[in-house]
Amino acid sequence: MDLGIAGKTALVMGASRGLGRAVAAALAREGGRVAMASRSRERVAEAADEIEGETAAFEADTSDLDRLAKLPEEVAAELGPVEILVTNTGGPPLGGALDHGRDEWDEAYRSLVLAPRVLAEAVLPGMRERGWGRIVNVGSSSVREPIPHLTLSTAHRMAAIGFFKTLAGEVAADGVTVNTVATGRFATDRLASNWDSWEEMQRHAVAGVPAGRLGQPEEYGDLVAFLCSDRAAYLTGAVIPLDGGLLRST
Repeated sequence: MDLGIAGKTALVMGASRGLGRAVAAALAREGGRVAMASRSRERVAEAADEIEGETAAFEADTSDLDRLAKLPEEVAAELGPVEILVTNTGGPPLGGALDHGRDEWDEAYRSLVLAPRVLAEAVLPGMRERGWGRIVNVGSSSVREPIPHLTLSTAHRMAAIGFFKTLAGEVAADGVTVNTVATGRFATDRLASNWDSWEEMQRHAVAGVPAGRLGQPEEYGDLVAFLCSDRAAYLTGAVIPLDGGLLRST
């Protein structure tokens, strides 16, 4: 199936490992020109070298909003104007409802709400002018069913959904789609850190997942590639679960 991604320029945040890296690999496999961004220049450059296809590495920390505002221009100068944006902008630390101080709340707000907003503002004028664009937000199943001990993530990802659903309605007539993936449990270093080790994750994280296993990052990349395709042109403003049946709510 031709997804119509070949020759498109994509900017993928958090692309040095895990889900972001898998998304970058999937878009590159479909012929996209992929800008891979991460706070670690060394790690993202190594990841870019390992992916088959046209890729370029960029250093960017989602807490630095001024840097993020300039990033799409740098990508355009090297690969072309950004036509696909994947906002994978971080995972705050574990903690209960009152476990975090105001500084940690501010930091989570910057990375999960303001950072996507700044990036969207930077790329949307060009997308609307060209009449084509795709924005995919890497979200969490917590936007449907809050996850215990993930207060910062849950609260701010819900706020991001409000922003993205509003934005989707404003840009739909311009050929720009905006969707969120409500991510379940995937076999990544991030999830392993929540369980203290990769072995503990594999042993316990599958509990409650009807599919009986963790998702693989490559499966995530495949869904995002479809959402970024011509075939998904009528799909916008959606929150799409990818969780092996974990969510019980409709």
